[in-house]
Amino acid sequence: MKNITNKTIALAGVFQCARMVSQIANKGIVDSHDLETVVRSTLNQNPSSTIAVFGNFSNLHTGLHAMTQHLSDGVAQRDMNTARYVISLLHLARKVAKRDAVLATIANRLERVQEQVDLFGIIHENVLANLAGIYSDTVSTISPKIMVTGENHHLSNPQNADKIRAILMAGIRAAILWQQANGSRWQILLKRRLFVEEARRILEHEMSSHLH
Repeated sequence: MKNITNKTIALAGVFQCARMVSQIANKGIVDSHDLETVVRSTLNQNPSSTIAVFGNFSNLHTGLHAMTQHLSDGVAQRDMNTARYVISLLHLARKVAKRDAVLATIANRLERVQEQVDLFGIIHENVLANLAGIYSDTVSTISPKIMVTGENHHLSNPQNADKIRAILMAGIRAAILWQQANGSRWQILLKRRLFVEEARRILEHEMSSHLH
């Protein structure tokens, strides 16, 4: 698999998490399949390939669409919160990746989450609450914290808060994957057309072959 494909997959993962956080914060809703995808990606600590982190290309449909929307030229309607979360996740993940103790804590606690998943299911509220707790105890202690903005009645809902933190945990996972593929913020600026072309190619070809 070409490196541009690996980078596009990882970046689409970051965009998917960012879009999902924005949806919960502003509308109080999130697609359950997307939620399953990102939770599974967080728990998949030893993937066989970059795409294996997310299962398959169709699981990244939301992220690939968000990515093409934000990186394409001349797009009038952009969700600026999504863009802000992407930048914040990429920035914070670089700091997390340098802290071995934090990474070790995350890895150890994710093993216990997997036991919960086996018991309750992948997006049970107990699982999401546990992932949220891991995020609060590890990633959230590193500054600058990601500030989520939206409708207060959605943000003040404890289950929504757990979902947001669990998704941000997945966003950090995807952003570290982006680093492992040698992605950088400069590449997003200078090669964004290349990423848009690859995202569209995946949407058109990889997904259609997956469906048939």
